[in-house]
Amino acid sequence: MKHHQYNTGFKFVHNPIDFNKYTDREVLQYCLGATLYMPGKKDILPAIFNKKLLGLTSMVLDFEDAIAKEDLSLAEENVYNFLESIADAISKGRFSDDDLPLLFLRVRNINQFVSFSEKLSLKHVQILAGFVFPKFSTKNGDLFLSHLKYLNEYFGEILYGMPILESSEIAYKESRAAELEGVMKLMKPYRELIVNVRVGATDISSKFAVRRGIDYSIYDILMVRDCLADILNYLSREGEEYVLSAPVWEYFLADKGMKFQETIDTNIHTSLLRRNLIVDEAIDGLLREVIIDKANGFVGKTIIHPSHLKYVNAIQCVTEEEYEDALQIVSTSGGVIKSSKSNKMNEINPHKNWAKKILLRAKAYGVIENEASYFKLFLKQAD
Repeated sequence: MKHHQYNTGFKFVHNPIDFNKYTDREVLQYCLGATLYMPGKKDILPAIFNKKLLGLTSMVLDFEDAIAKEDLSLAEENVYNFLESIADAISKGRFSDDDLPLLFLRVRNINQFVSFSEKLSLKHVQILAGFVFPKFSTKNGDLFLSHLKYLNEYFGEILYGMPILESSEIAYKESRAAELEGVMKLMKPYRELIVNVRVGATDISSKFAVRRGIDYSIYDILMVRDCLADILNYLSREGEEYVLSAPVWEYFLADKGMKFQETIDTNIHTSLLRRNLIVDEAIDGLLREVIIDKANGFVGKTIIHPSHLKYVNAIQCVTEEEYEDALQIVSTSGGVIKSSKSNKMNEINPHKNWAKKILLRAKAYGVIENEASYFKLFLKQAD
């Protein structure tokens, strides 16, 4: 698995790495990128076998919000058959596991997690990267993670967990600090089994009966913004860092004829902030939000439509200037030095954590020449 496979002709300054679920977790946690959520009852097998989703590197099959209660049995049967078909195709040499995205299952609750996992055999577990835990809290978190640990020990395989922070206790200000502190303590013994922490901004928004529009970002919704800020404060601080994935963008205009404007500002940030049309209002809104996600320390994003894959993953790339600054910072013992482009100061100690994350993101997504390269990278499927 490798990012940006939809545009194999693109020339990177440094190419992204190949990865799979066995890649070292320190690097793998940066690799998920645009994680596509699909209802568990959807037949995704033909698209996987026929490689129709070339930009897909991580996927979640959902047993929770995307599935009505009466459809749960159907969804479980569909996912089980999906795993059986993939395992059979790999064993017979008709499909390579290198072409399989990191595959996660979002369980409905702890009881459904336990009951469905009892149906799995080693060949299924070898295909799975792990499980996603909805409405993760101090009330249910240890149940989810202790069973995940049991599965790892029972099968002798790696299965990662991805908690979703979206509970009422985190949404409401008066309980948030205590809940986040409790979640941090709960997750600490299981740190090596957690590949990402996700945030459920849609669930949080629902607590206040609000929803962002297509013309602005989740960061414009004050209650959600404050909640996201606190989650980042607790879980991305020095010494406690988890890689956090940004909340879902809910809008898509799946118009196969959509084109870039002929004239595009070479700086993507400037174009978006000035609201110069790039693709369409839905994709431009997505790009605008991903840039704010990245500025605040989120890596990757939950997505609900395949058309979003290339845009989210392209924006994760590191520019050559960022890369050179990061290398300069990690290779210098201290003090303040002028950047390689002579346009900023690199203060070694304060910028070191930033530099380490930049270099890990560069491994996962590659290094591009400059801002204009973002357009060239996702232009492949948009023209």
